[in-house]
Formats: sequence, C-alpha cells, structure tokens
Amino acid sequence: QTQLLGVLLAAASNFLISVSLNIQKCAHLRLACQTEPKPYYMSKLWWCGITLLGLGEVGNFTAYGFAPVALVAPLGCISVIGSAFISVLFLKKTMRAADILGGTLTVTGTYLLVTFAPNVRQELTARRVQNYLVSWPFLVYSILEIIIFCILLYFYKRKSVKHIVVLLMMVALLASLTVIAVKAVASMITLSAKGKMQLTYPVFYIMIVLMATSCAFQVKFLNQAKHLYEATAVVPINFGFFTTSAIISGVIFYQEFQSAALLSVFMFLFGCLLSFLGVLVIARNKKEEHLQIFFIDYGHIPRQKLTGKIQPDSHSSHYGTLNNEDDSVK
Repeated sequence: QTQLLGVLLAAASNFLISVSLNIQKCAHLRLACQTEPKPYYMSKLWWCGITLLGLGEVGNFTAYGFAPVALVAPLGCISVIGSAFISVLFLKKTMRAADILGGTLTVTGTYLLVTFAPNVRQELTARRVQNYLVSWPFLVYSILEIIIFCILLYFYKRKSVKHIVVLLMMVALLASLTVIAVKAVASMITLSAKGKMQLTYPVFYIMIVLMATSCAFQVKFLNQAKHLYEATAVVPINFGFFTTSAIISGVIFYQEFQSAALLSVFMFLFGCLLSFLGVLVIARNKKEEHLQIFFIDYGHIPRQKLTGKIQPDSHSSHYGTLNNEDDSVK
C-alpha cells in the first residue's frame, strides 16, 4: 500500500507538471499576441502554471519517500505524454499518429514498470543512510562517477566540446546524486512525521546540501543543452540518461533489486525500454514553436532579390553590414 501510494503520487505529480508547462506556454502565447505585451510575471495565468509546477515538484519529492527510486524516476515519462495530449486542449495542436503510438508504448512500459518494480520494504533511517554512504559498492560507484564527470568537464571547459551527449551525460551523473539525496531526505522527513525523529542527525543536512548543490549544477548544464539544441532532441535523450542513472543509483545505493527474481528484472528493464521508445516517438519530428517576431525579410521586399550574404564572414571588414550598401539597402 505504501509503494502504491508513492506510484500514484508520482503519476499525479508528473501529470500536474505537464499541465503547468502547457498553462505557462499558453500564457506566453497570449502575451505575445497583445499589442502592448506586458511582462510574463504580470500574468495571472502564468502564475497559475508556476503554482501547479511547484505542487507537482513537491509531490514528486514526496513520492520518493514511499516508493523505490527505480520506480519513481521512470514515471517521469507521464509528464512527456501528458504534455503531448494536453497541448491539444490548451494550445489547439493537432493530434499526430506518432503521439498515439508513443503514448501507447509509454503506457505499456509504465504498466510493466509498476507491475515488476522491486518491492522494497525498508525504513530509511538516518543510521541506515550513513551505512549506505560508507558501503564499498557506493564508494566504488562514486569514484567512477567522479572520474567520468571530471573527464567530461575537462572536454567541456578546456576543449569547448558542447555536444548534446557530453552535456546530458553530466546532467545524468549529477542527477544520480540528486535522486539519492532526495530519496534519503524525503524518507527521513516521512519517518519524522510518523514520530521517529530523524532530523537531528547530521547526515540529514549533508543530504540536503548534496541535493541542492547537485540540482543547481544539473539545471546549469541542462539549460546549456536546451540553449544549443532543440527540445525534440534534449527531451528524449535527457529522459533516457536520467532514468538510467537513477535506476543504477537506486540499485547500488539502496540495493533495490537485491532479492528480485531474474524475470522481474528483465520485465522491468523491458518496461523502461518501451517508455524510452514512447518518449522518443512523441518527441521525434515534432516541430518547434516560436513566438511571433516582427521583422522584414529582405528577400520579400518588392523588386529586390536576396542574392548575396546578409551576414558576411566575421573576418571581413563589412561584418555586421550588408555587402552592397546602395540606396535600396539603406
């Protein structure tokens, strides 16, 4: 019953997040259509979306206190399929065949995830979290993760390699620490609410610092990826990397599959694969929408043809101007 509560809470929270994102997008589109657009933070609709987003994230945080990491993390696919279908109502988009196929695959995968997820019955007390932190599997995992992250950071900083895989790999490595910390903090708060006080242990505050720090850097690299690449590429890759890292961290740190049968593990991984494919199908070939920008295309000016470069090479003396500055250009 406790695990079912966590599943329902995570599913409802991710659905709420998808609703909030569509409400915010709707608010931005409405503001863009006004003759005198006001700042987005002056819109009541935008604040409604932000409030729902906050509630969804709090619900997701709470779900980690009731269900295993390996189960809560993959349920993030609900926000992806929820956004695809809710956008039909909020943003008047057309339903695509890819949305239906992707939604079917994701729902099937989610069913397998919930059915064959590890049924872990353990009270995550502060002492148990301390023991997990100094266990040799987690120490080996931490060392490997630090080495890989430093290598990726070296290529990112020194070599200016900003490939989408490099950026989202760093996000995933940080996300594994975030998930571990969130699970520990949520579980200790839940036990404290039940009367078993855990908030007096130093490990509780260590986990809060780890959660805040890893989450902040995670947002930094994720925003960099969103800035450089289309959301249709970032969303499925980030979901796949994040879910994989979260499951691995749950297996190593919390030992969630320690007593699971081989068939259950196989069906759980097959459910993850179906969810990945569903998210990929939904995001693939989805056109990016941009707000209306008022400008005049030089090629559409009557009796003018766009034959040369509008923006010459940066090493040219004409950089920032048109090549042929005659009267018509001026």
